[in-house]
Amino acid sequence: MSQDANYPKLTPGEHAKVAFLVARMAKRCIASETVDRSDLERKVDRILDGARKRAEREENKRK
Repeated sequence: MSQDANYPKLTPGEHAKVAFLVARMAKRCIASETVDRSDLERKVDRILDGARKRAEREENKRK
């Protein structure tokens, strides 16, 4: 399976954090479709951005 360029390889801890945040988003959706989940989406984006930066640093170290 090929890895999407926009989706970096995550550490086990990052996977757990993202899974927890997605579960919270789902819980909010169950409560009501109009509930704001943007705060949780920003947290997931922040985790993914950090993983992308880490991947870039590791790539530069290999060169």
